[in-house]
Amino acid sequence: MKLICFMLLVIVFQADHFKNQRELMVENQLAQRGIKDKSVLEAMRKVPRHLLVPEKVRKYAYDDMPLPIGEGQTISQPYIVALMTELIKPQKNMKVLEIGTGSGYQAAVLAEIVEEVYTIEIFEGLGLRAERDLKSLGYKNIQVRIGDGYKGWPEAAPFDAIIVTAAPEQIPQPLIDQLAEGGRMIIPVGEEGKIQQLILGEKIKGKFKTRFISSVRFVPFLRDKN
Repeated sequence: MKLICFMLLVIVFQADHFKNQRELMVENQLAQRGIKDKSVLEAMRKVPRHLLVPEKVRKYAYDDMPLPIGEGQTISQPYIVALMTELIKPQKNMKVLEIGTGSGYQAAVLAEIVEEVYTIEIFEGLGLRAERDLKSLGYKNIQVRIGDGYKGWPEAAPFDAIIVTAAPEQIPQPLIDQLAEGGRMIIPVGEEGKIQQLILGEKIKGKFKTRFISSVRFVPFLRDKN
């Protein structure tokens, strides 16, 4: 009985500890750096990032840096996740496509705000793990697909917004085609190992217009070789 009580105390302490870390992350890394969208801040405050990263890096989950998640991939620093989410102007009735599921964290943040999230991961192991973890956290409005994100998810298109979390050298045309009129896409573009450009695109009267947001460094956008 004493052991059970002790374990329960440890679980409660850890939950409170990570909750406090999330609050500090939102205040110091996001709000103070210009993230203003209340729905984004609330989502970042709510999603348990530490449960969506490998256990060996869990203690760093709310630090201001990317973290390794396996297969040579990373989870972006919290600020970048918040920035990219804010830039698509998320609303409750939106359907959003994410390319690069990774740990599932970006999908979870989106799912707290929008109606439907479709997310594609090229690494089967990462995709299956993210799907499992997202389901265990109770997310029912996220669909995960293992496959080549370049092709998008045509049968679910058009999308009100698209978030791409890996950098292609050029914006994939299928993703532009699957963006709804008035929809927004946020995507890093550039060569592997070099400084890339975070680009915000918007489809206006059928034309895809872009503008530069900031310099970034993302993992490369990988294609299915089969």
